[in-house]
Amino acid sequence: MLEHIELFFKSIFIDNMVFAVFLGMCSYLAVSKKVATAVGLGAAVIFVLAVTVPLNWLLDKYLLQDGALAWLGPEYADYNLGFLSFILFIATIATMVQLVEIVVEKFSPSLYNSLGIFLPLIAVNCAILGGSLFMQAREIETLGLAFNYGVSSGIGWFLAILAIAAIREKIRYSNVPAPLRGLGITFIITGLMGIGFQSFGGMLTGGDDAAPAVEETTAEKMKLKKEIEKEEIDEKEISFNDAIKE
Repeated sequence: MLEHIELFFKSIFIDNMVFAVFLGMCSYLAVSKKVATAVGLGAAVIFVLAVTVPLNWLLDKYLLQDGALAWLGPEYADYNLGFLSFILFIATIATMVQLVEIVVEKFSPSLYNSLGIFLPLIAVNCAILGGSLFMQAREIETLGLAFNYGVSSGIGWFLAILAIAAIREKIRYSNVPAPLRGLGITFIITGLMGIGFQSFGGMLTGGDDAAPAVEETTAEKMKLKKEIEKEEIDEKEISFNDAIKE
């Protein structure tokens, strides 16, 4: 359970797709002029990541990894189809994006029109493909963790585009210097937001590795305290004995 919680918060705040690895920046910058549009695209990204990352985990686990085809028989155990990762991952992503596009066009034509070309371009959004490739590179062990990683990565991207959209709506009424208007001030704000998100890096530090160090430090402090108390007692005894002799 703790592993799921740690992965969830780490993927949202610390390893944020936008602020940590700068993936999906084209959609992030182009579709963040209005909050309503940003919410629609962010929700679509969450859905696509939540579906494609677990599906690609299954493909990687039972088809692409070295020896993954052992379930077909011993003669297939030596096959390695890892060179097909990009092709199969993109095919899975493109299929799910087409499904999202059909659903959005059917139930929300206004959102479909506002998103424009960027909705089908989710298929080649580097944040979507990056989610599957990071899942593969980090060797996520279970399907549940893969689903967790997909959802949390999508939420992180959603929060990033929602925050910048809200700021850009408000900043229209600010007196921004002419050379910085548009993408200039947006890049500056993105950098500041990235610094803010990276400050969450300390929230998951400590843990098992730090616990022995903390215990050792506490033990050393207790030992030093006892030594000081013993020295004070010895000094009092010496003073008392000297007083008796006199």
